Amino acid sequence: MTPKLLRSTVLLSCILLLSSCALFKKKGTGGAGGGGYGSDSDTVGGTPLPERQEGVSFMSDNVDKHQFPPVHFAFDSYAIDSADEGTLQSVAQFLQSSPNTVIVAGFTDERGTPEYNRGLGESRAEAVRDYLLHHGADAGKIQTVSFGAEMPVDPASNEDAWTKNRRAEFGVVK
Repeated sequence: MTPKLLRSTVLLSCILLLSSCALFKKKGTGGAGGGGYGSDSDTVGGTPLPERQEGVSFMSDNVDKHQFPPVHFAFDSYAIDSADEGTLQSVAQFLQSSPNTVIVAGFTDERGTPEYNRGLGESRAEAVRDYLLHHGADAGKIQTVSFGAEMPVDPASNEDAWTKNRRAEFGVVK
């Protein structure tokens, strides 16, 4: 290959790479299934995320993780199951009548890479947040976090365990 041909090939490759990066940024990325969600954004579905509360995390002692049952998801999905709408309605009503903040934590089963699972857990938490917002909850009272496959409810490696682990949990900040 001649130096001129090599230089032209490298230049063309760089142009194609940069143009594809610009296209990728415009489309938006995020958890499984895309949808424009991403942790680098200050909005979810067009709704601004609240500022993080100082000294509060899902694992803090001042967070009650037992006030509401978790909601569950199908494999490789962040679609809300109609069977969980009662729980989500209760959380939305609580947020409308209480000054408390709720942290929605998304989880996955063990299948998939850590990066993919973290993104899918984020998409699950954001789907729950969007549901709550569409049912009257105040965006400033909802925070989201993803733990991916960390902290399984059931550490076994079978369908029953995976079903339990594909979830979003609620932590009410006291």
